[in-house]
Amino acid sequence: MILHKPPSDREIYKAEIADYWFTDEGILVSLSKSVRRTVENISGNVALVKQLTDNKPVPLLIYLAKSPIPDKATRKLSTEKLPEIYSAMAMVSGSGLAKFIMNILFKVNSPPIPMKSFANDQDAVEWLKGFL
Repeated sequence: MILHKPPSDREIYKAEIADYWFTDEGILVSLSKSVRRTVENISGNVALVKQLTDNKPVPLLIYLAKSPIPDKATRKLSTEKLPEIYSAMAMVSGSGLAKFIMNILFKVNSPPIPMKSFANDQDAVEWLKGFL
């Protein structure tokens, strides 16, 4: 079972916009932080994820946190970098936040990787297992 807080039985990788860890299956989990995303912190985050994954895209389970809407340049960079670091993304939030984020990021074009929002992490993990 995956928790909404970092587990105590594995290494946690802390970054400005999220904390990360891996499940036993090899899914990367992200616990988002409520900070404004910028070109700088997204770039640093991409570099960290590439380091954690040996530069191979992996499935991501992300617990979303409310944060300010990023500017256009940051949204563009995020969209461009997604396929470099993630093979699929499952978003878990207690509200319509995931759909809101998808609508903002992918207003014109569809997502560059498979993305789906979930109400619970068990369903999200089951879906992500198909991308391992």
